[in-house]
Amino acid sequence: MARKGKGKFRRRIKDWRQRFAAGEDADRLAARGRKLSAPAVKLPPARAGQPVESLESLPRREGLVAGMFRHGAMVRFADRRRFCAIAKTFRSPAGATALAVGDAVTVALSEAQTEGRLEIDSERAEGFILSRRPRAGALSRPQPMSAKRLDPYGQLFEKVIVANMDRLLVVASTRQPTLNPRLIDRFLIVAERGEMRPAIAVNKIDLAAPSEDDRAYFASLGVPAVLCSAVTGAGLDELRGLLAGRRTVLAGASGVGKSSLINALVPGAEAATREVRMKDERGRHTTASAAVYDLPATGAADGGADAPVELPTVGAGGVLVDTPGLRELGLPIGGDELPWYFPEFEPYAPLCRMSRCTHVHEPACAVIRAVDEGLIPPRRYDSYLRMRESIEP
Repeated sequence: MARKGKGKFRRRIKDWRQRFAAGEDADRLAARGRKLSAPAVKLPPARAGQPVESLESLPRREGLVAGMFRHGAMVRFADRRRFCAIAKTFRSPAGATALAVGDAVTVALSEAQTEGRLEIDSERAEGFILSRRPRAGALSRPQPMSAKRLDPYGQLFEKVIVANMDRLLVVASTRQPTLNPRLIDRFLIVAERGEMRPAIAVNKIDLAAPSEDDRAYFASLGVPAVLCSAVTGAGLDELRGLLAGRRTVLAGASGVGKSSLINALVPGAEAATREVRMKDERGRHTTASAAVYDLPATGAADGGADAPVELPTVGAGGVLVDTPGLRELGLPIGGDELPWYFPEFEPYAPLCRMSRCTHVHEPACAVIRAVDEGLIPPRRYDSYLRMRESIEP
C-alpha cells in the first residue's frame, strides 16, 4: 500500500523539475512561498543560537527574564523589553531548569534593530542570552509527570518556576475556594527549600472571615499572616508593608485571587481574572505563565531581613511575580527528610523510642503523644501524614 501523501509529494517534485527545465531561475524557485511577517514569539530551532564569532563584537547588557517562550525569553531592561534567543554558548548547571522568570542574564544585543524596533523578519531576535547569574532563592517543583522526575542517572530534576525571589507569599481564601491547609503546608516547605521567607495572605475576607480554628492554625505556623480583601481593600496597607522592597512571588491554588491582589497592589497592572466555578468552588486557571510587576515604592522593607540581591531593572519598591495557580504540588524530598520541615516536631522527636521513628505508627512515639495532648496542632500532623503517603520513602 502506498504511503499516505506520497503521490502528492512526487507531483510537487515533478512540477519543480518542469519549471526548472523550462528555464525558471533557481533562486526564484527557492524563494517562492517566502514572505515577510511580524516578529514571531517562537523562534525556529535553527535560529536559537549564533556562532561565537558573531556575538563577540555585539554590546552586552544586564537584564531580567520577564517571560519564557520556546527557544527564547522576554528580557526586561531599563528602557524596554526585548525578545532574546539563547546563544549556543549558553551553559547552565544540570538538574534544574536552564532559564526561568526572575533570572538575571547577560545579553548580547543584536544589530538587527532599526529605530528601536525589529526589522520585519520572523527569524530574528533582538538579542542573545549568553549567561545567567547564580540564583538566590527560587520557587521550584519536581517534574509533574512521574515518569520524568528522574534523569537517566537517578538525579531529581527540578522545574524552576521563578528564580531570585526572597519572599514567597502564599495566597489562600476561606471561601471560593475553601481553605486548603495541606497545600499551604507544602508551600511552606517549598519556601524553606528555596531559601525564601514565607508569608500568607488570606484573601476574600469580604466573602467569609477565617474561623477561630483557621486563625489558630495560621498562628501555629509561625509566619506572618495578613487577612485582606482585594475587593474592599481591607488589609492591603499591611500587605504592602510586608512586600515593600522585596522580590516576592505569589503562589497558591487557582481562584484564590492572586491576580486580583496584583491589580489592587500595582496601579495599571490589568492582570486577567476569572470567576470561580460555583458548582464545586474550584478556581479556573487564568494566569498561563509567570508575570513580573513593579511594586510602587511605599517604604522600607520589613525589618530583620537580609538585604536582597541586586537585580537589573528592579526598583526600590521591589517586584511582584504572579504564577499559575496550582491544585497539587509535588515535593522533591524523601520521607526521612520530611520531619525536618515540621519545626513543631523538634522538641519531641528526640524523645521517641525508635531512633529512626517515622512518627506514623511506631510505639512510644513522642510526636504522636504530643498530638494527642494538643501540643502539636492536629491539622499540621494530618498534613504530615498525607505528605508522607504521597512522597517517596
